[in-house]
Amino acid sequence: MNPAYPGPVMPYAAYQVPVPLPEGHGVIVASFNRGPYLVSAATTCRLKIDGRDVPFGSEGTYHIAVPAGPHEVKVTDWMGVPMIKTRLTVQPGAAHPLNFRFGGWRNRVHDGHGTDVTTFGMWSNYLVMLIVLGVAVLCCGGGTVLAALASSSS
Repeated sequence: MNPAYPGPVMPYAAYQVPVPLPEGHGVIVASFNRGPYLVSAATTCRLKIDGRDVPFGSEGTYHIAVPAGPHEVKVTDWMGVPMIKTRLTVQPGAAHPLNFRFGGWRNRVHDGHGTDVTTFGMWSNYLVMLIVLGVAVLCCGGGTVLAALASSSS
């Protein structure tokens, strides 16, 4: 048992310090960046491993003990819509780093070697906002321009 951590380690719980692993478990070391947002992306999102909520604080690194075997790891927004998703197979006694990066254009997850292991990465909120704004300007602004052209030609 690690003297810095009192008590037994609970699987599917996030700890800010390395934890002793129960028999037959590995650890996912999940890191979250702030992202380019005014409010940190990590503060408003939720981490789910195999469909279970894993509460964590905000940006930073967290150690999550999980049973050995295949797992689906995803980060959702506050409504539960997936933002980033990946799959990995956890080996007993091993650490598996995942770096969740919230970017200006796309949200991605990388393993400990820097390899992109994203199976699904939603566009960032800024890109979605740009597209919606562009469509609104084209629809509303385009209609106004056509109406103005039609009235000036009569």
